[in-house]
Amino acid sequence: MDGTTRVNIDLASALAEVEREYVAARPKSQAQAERAGKSMPGGNTRTVLFYGPFPSVIDRGEGPTLIDIDGNRYTDFLGEYTAGLYGHSHPVIMKVLHETLDKGVSFGGPNVNEAELSRLVCERFPSVELVRFTNSGTEGNIMALGTARAFTGRQKVLGISGGYHGGVLYFGGGSPAPINAPYPFVLAPYNDIEGTRALIRQNASELAAIIVEPMIGNSGIPADIEYLKMLREEATAHGIVLIFDEVMTSRLSPGGLQLKHGVTPDMTTFGKYIGGGMSFGAFGGRGDIMRRYDPRQADAWPHAGTFNNNVLTMAAGVAGLTKIYTPQKSIELSAQGDAFRARLNAIGAKAGVPLLCSGMGSINVVHFQRTPLRRPADAAKTPIEVRALFQLSMLGRGYYIARRGFSSLSVVLEPQHYDGFYAAVEAFCEEYRTVLQALDG
Repeated sequence: MDGTTRVNIDLASALAEVEREYVAARPKSQAQAERAGKSMPGGNTRTVLFYGPFPSVIDRGEGPTLIDIDGNRYTDFLGEYTAGLYGHSHPVIMKVLHETLDKGVSFGGPNVNEAELSRLVCERFPSVELVRFTNSGTEGNIMALGTARAFTGRQKVLGISGGYHGGVLYFGGGSPAPINAPYPFVLAPYNDIEGTRALIRQNASELAAIIVEPMIGNSGIPADIEYLKMLREEATAHGIVLIFDEVMTSRLSPGGLQLKHGVTPDMTTFGKYIGGGMSFGAFGGRGDIMRRYDPRQADAWPHAGTFNNNVLTMAAGVAGLTKIYTPQKSIELSAQGDAFRARLNAIGAKAGVPLLCSGMGSINVVHFQRTPLRRPADAAKTPIEVRALFQLSMLGRGYYIARRGFSSLSVVLEPQHYDGFYAAVEAFCEEYRTVLQALDG
């Protein structure tokens, strides 16, 4: 794979060849996948990490680098789907984790760091007057929806067609997944102001909540600010709880996209990086809503979770937000991400291929199409075979990304890592120019 254009090759042949090269370089990963398949369906316990012919099995991580069990090294541009903001061995995070472990784990009581982490979250995000912790973004979203339903006395939830809010809140393909939580959902078209407004008004008396990502993270599609403002207006007018799922997007400014856009929801959910790379989730919002979880009140709602305040997450989260990902650092990383996206789009334009990188700040997704992305269904214009070709080719060149072209940047990436990534994308576009240009036909 030297970047020479392969003129007489079609997509199927290109993918087959790259898959052969991938398999040949990973015999141990292949054997491990076969072993894992005997005790886990598909040899997998997290669907997003599976890709064909089998995923590379990671042995360890060092800074911005991942090493698989076959010894292949990758510069990590996936960033654990935004959770790996600090890389794999940041000295500040490692130090506090070791210090915390030395004191023991699983106390079954409060610890100092949970109060400090909650203060930091409330201080940063405009909508959050009070917050409670969970163990994942999925759990945070479930708790937020349950809270809205209890607070309003209504049952229905308006979500986004093609949206994702966790393992049991998935609307890919425009309908709830079979394993979704059994809430009565109304699904709205993303970035369609009038269509969504009509659905809200049609169901207003029954809607407890509107839940939306201010940028669809899995495909990198930002919401129009006017769309978010409409949601705010309609939620206020009809007494509906507006929930921003900022599990991914909270990293995109000092106070998430709600601060950047100036649109404040009633509740916000969190996850990923805020726990310093440990398991983390949270839900928070207006004081009159969240105070119902105060156990000192006679009519308090319960909220349980053995590891909600686990000492590793609380300590790492505080260290991360105070010593590494300061408000200024979030601004800097978002600027780097904007430059990253612009550079990738320029590479595609120069090569004359339909490469479109969407996203915002440090969260970006590469598509191979010219059709602009306004809603999740638009991402289907890129054939899945092309996404596979791109991912496996980038892995072969030593750069770790998701099958869907997703990347999220970490604070430990250096200029040489970006330069290497750009060179790899340029080589891919040159090598498969004929295949990619055929997509225009």
